[in-house]
Amino acid sequence: MDISQQNSADIAMFTRYLQVEKNASPHTVKQYVADICEFVAFMEQHQITVFAAVSYLHGRSFLAHLAKRGLSRRSMARKLSSLRSLYRFLLREGQLEQNPFQLVSTPKMEKKLPTFMYPQEVQTFFDLPDMTTPLGMRDRLIFELLYASGIRVTELVTLSLEAINPSIGVALVFGKGAKERYVPVGSYACDVLRQYLDEGRPKLLAGHNEHGYLLVNYRGEPLSDRSVRRVIDKYVETYALHLRVSPHTFRHTFATHMLNGGADLRTVQELLGHVNVSTTQVYTHVTKERLRHVYDTAHPRANTRDTGSANRT
Repeated sequence: MDISQQNSADIAMFTRYLQVEKNASPHTVKQYVADICEFVAFMEQHQITVFAAVSYLHGRSFLAHLAKRGLSRRSMARKLSSLRSLYRFLLREGQLEQNPFQLVSTPKMEKKLPTFMYPQEVQTFFDLPDMTTPLGMRDRLIFELLYASGIRVTELVTLSLEAINPSIGVALVFGKGAKERYVPVGSYACDVLRQYLDEGRPKLLAGHNEHGYLLVNYRGEPLSDRSVRRVIDKYVETYALHLRVSPHTFRHTFATHMLNGGADLRTVQELLGHVNVSTTQVYTHVTKERLRHVYDTAHPRANTRDTGSANRT
């Protein structure tokens, strides 16, 4: 696909903004650019040569185009979000005067509660890696850190050796928008971390240059977020686990278990690195669902009536 010189320059500037200012992961940047290039193809079909010439009606037409292709509401919403971000950036840079996507309504999505694991399911994951091997130590550490701290997978793979201290159980995390925050790391995770640093990582890094990243692959290179997903998928498939688990499932599980254990919403918000508490509030719905389930299954008069006693006088 041929992209005009002006559009190419705008996309290049936006890409640098995502990488440098927003500290977005390579996967996120790639997705943004793919969404924008898809819109550029739509522009060319309608003889629109530059981003500044796009109107609100073009935005609505693009949304209808996506719907006609059968895209899910979630995918459509993501593409609109990518385009809104691009136009907000171009407005800031003085490249145009309006954001045509600001008034384009996002398709309403069904409310989907985050999936989480119960404690025994988390323990199942902890018991799977072979702790006598370097890769097993690393995999166990991945699971422990994701669950102990609730960090995002991109935050996990960018952890440096200096950023985490097993003696005090705290890690310095670089989150979205290059924002730093300290997160606690439990004693169980710290025990695995010490073993990995003493035995596992040196063997994985043997013969390779030191790069300072905590997690490495079998070639001694820094681990990617995609690799973490593949590690989790491998254990699910190998052991035929009846679970749908991703790195974010561990994050959801962390938040749910913290709230179930009595943590307040603001504390969980800070630990997760959420800008708005409304983002964290979804987990209160999860805990309410769990409480209702426990009540319905445990209380003798939750679902059925004791007709015998009801007829007594």
